[in-house]
This record gives sequence, structure tokens and C-alpha cells, in this order.
Amino acid sequence: MPGVWLILPTYNEADNLDQLVRAVLPQLEGTGLPHTILVVDDGSPDGTGEIADRLAAELSPVRVLHRARKQGLGRAYLAGFEMALGAGANLVMEMDADFSHDPADVPRLIAAAGAADLALGSRYEPGGGVENWGLARRLVSRGGCAYARLVLGVPVRDLTGGFKCFNRRVLETLDLSGVHANGYGFQIELTYKAVRAGCTVTEVPIVFRQRRTGVSKMTPPIALEAVWKVLALRLRR
Repeated sequence: MPGVWLILPTYNEADNLDQLVRAVLPQLEGTGLPHTILVVDDGSPDGTGEIADRLAAELSPVRVLHRARKQGLGRAYLAGFEMALGAGANLVMEMDADFSHDPADVPRLIAAAGAADLALGSRYEPGGGVENWGLARRLVSRGGCAYARLVLGVPVRDLTGGFKCFNRRVLETLDLSGVHANGYGFQIELTYKAVRAGCTVTEVPIVFRQRRTGVSKMTPPIALEAVWKVLALRLRR
């Protein structure tokens, strides 16, 4: 189906998924564009996959892609991209499934993607910000973005941001088979490759909030991956 595909990767998001899907659907409907929500579940043991199936049975725009085991955020997104592009999607969105990203911002990203190849929800663009974060997390996030921006030499303020709207042509231009990072590293790599390919990137200010319920998927190995992935991308260039 053409139009907008919103990819929601999930792992143990049983407490959030139903509410999020019901919150974001009206926002997609309001754009007037054909729309699909694709839940990509990595074999969640808490029943997230079953909730996704129930939503798909009730709500026609919802589809589900089940994966046998947890393989990481990047792999989940790439699987979702492949399915969306194969179905003829014109725009493909990334969004967290824990209400860290505000569903009300979805139409703003879609609108911004009309004039750019990639619209990125940015915490660090003027007007953006974060809520309910401690000082340590703020420093780590800011420092990580500044580090990646400096090493890679790209003028994007929020390189680790995971709230995005891609025009189809971007994903078709990039060699997605060569993307191997997960977590923050995946987000950095994808945006960096888009910039290097000559794609235009616009940053839309958003407020990022602490997840409503559940456990953060951010772990020390994922953070370390982002550090070495930035260096690897720079050396490869």
C-alpha cells in the first residue's frame, strides 16, 4: 500500500503498544494520506506480539511482522523498511513504541518530509528538548551527539535521534544491506549515510520524554557500539 508507513519495533512493550497505536492512528488519519502501522515484534515474551495481532484484527491500517527472537533495533527497522518498500510506501517513518516520541508530532514530520529527503525529530534543534531526564543522561546524550557530529563532520544536531520520516528515494539510494549497527549506532549510521549520499535533511524540533512504563532498551554495549561505529564510519570514509 502506498502512502505513509510507520514502523514500530517492539520488544516487551505490552504496557504501551495498544495505547500508542490508538493515539497515533488519528494523527495519521489527519494527514489525509494512505497510512499503515507496521509493528515489528522480536518475539517479546510479555505478550506484545499477541497484542499486535489483536490490534491488526481490529484496525485495518495495522500490520504485524513477527520475528523469532530479539535481533536488535537496527535489524527490526531494516526488516520493516523492506516490507514497506515492497508494498509501495512513499514515506517510511521510525518511532519509538514507548511514548518517548509524541504521536502529535507525527504530522509535523510528514509535512517536513515534503520539502526534504529526510525529516528528523530533533531534541537539539532550537525549540526542542527533553523531559524527565537526570543530569547524567542529559550529558551523555548531548556529548554523544556532539562527538558524532564532530568526528563525522555533518551538520545535524541530533544524530542519535530515532524519530524520522524518510522519503522512499532515500532508502532506495542507501545500501541498506551494508548497515550493521543497532541502537544509537544504527540511527547515526543511517543519517550519516543519507547526508553523504547528498540527501537533504531537515530537523524538526520535538520534546523527547522518558518512557511511560517498562524498561529502557539502552544498555552499555549499545552505547559503546555507537562510539566505535562513529569511528568506523569516519575511517571508512
